[in-house]
Order: sequence, then C-alpha cells, then structure tokens
Amino acid sequence: MSLKTSLRALGRLQAAQYSTAVSQKADEALASMIRVDHAGEFGADRIYAGQMAVLGNTKVGPKIKEMWEQEKFHRSTFENLIQEYRVRPTALLPFWDLAGFALGAGTALLGEKGAMACTVAVESVIVDHYNDQLRTLMNNPDVDPKVMQIIKQFRDEEQEHHDTGIKYGAEEAPFYEALSNIIKGGCKVAIELSKRF
Repeated sequence: MSLKTSLRALGRLQAAQYSTAVSQKADEALASMIRVDHAGEFGADRIYAGQMAVLGNTKVGPKIKEMWEQEKFHRSTFENLIQEYRVRPTALLPFWDLAGFALGAGTALLGEKGAMACTVAVESVIVDHYNDQLRTLMNNPDVDPKVMQIIKQFRDEEQEHHDTGIKYGAEEAPFYEALSNIIKGGCKVAIELSKRF
C-alpha cells in the first residue's frame, strides 16, 4: 500500500470517527431534551392535580381542568418519545411527583389568583426552555421533524396557559413578584437537575 493510499484511508477513518462522534453528541442532546421535557410535563401534570384538589369545585375549576388535560396529553406524548427513543427518564420523578403536587396545591390555597400566578411563572420558564430547544434543533440537519413539531405545538400551548393565567388575575396574587421569582428559580433548577439525573 502506498503512502498516498494510506493517508486517504486514514483521512476517511478520521472523518467517519468525527461523524460518529457528532452523531453521538446529537443523540445525547436529543435524549437530554426528551428526558427533561418528559420530567417537565410530568411536573406540570402534578401541579395541575394539586390545583384541582383545592380549586376543582370553584368557578376557575373548569379552566384549570382544561389546561390540565393538555398537560396530560403532553406528558403522554413524552412518555411515548421516551420509549421510542429509548431514553432513560429522570431518576427524580418521585420527587417531582410530590413537589409538583405540593406547589400546585400550595399556590391554590392562596386562591385562584395564587394558582394562576404559579401557572404564569412555570409557563414563562417553559416557553423560554422550549424556544431554546427549538433553536438548538434547527441547527441539527438530522433532527426528526416530528420532535420539532411536538415541541413547537407544546410551546404554543404553554404560552396559551401563561396568557390564561394573566387573564385570570395572576398578577393580582398576594406577593406576586416574590412568588413568581421563587417558582421560576425552582423551575430552572428542576430543568438542570432533570437533564443530568
């Protein structure tokens, strides 16, 4: 084998290794997205369950139930993606189960405006999170268009929940700014933890 042939073979091997490394990194990024989005939708389901436990029989109950039904669909969709892409779910689901329900019920105990303040805070973080993911996915030519469409649709529905919360008086909740900042901070921590564990 000549030196020229050997160098070409080495170049092809390096290109293949680089391509495999890039593909693995993209796969890891997608797995992380699916894992964290599943955790987030699981948490949202539990938040609305907590709100319904307190406010289900009030005048705002039907609106909370409507948003909850969408979150249940989001959760189910990501449970299917977890299976389809063989992604390990976050190990923190038992914690998010309790924390989500407690957050939903706790803010609902402040009244409907408290529950809506929670919705606005959570959804503002989730909309930003989904937008970040969409920007990342747009830079990946191999992305499954189905995943992008799901994230776009869910982002839009989360924005609707945010806007509904504003319409229902979220900003009039007791200690709105402090409550909102605490919830937003908690959501950001939950996102980072769910990506990793």
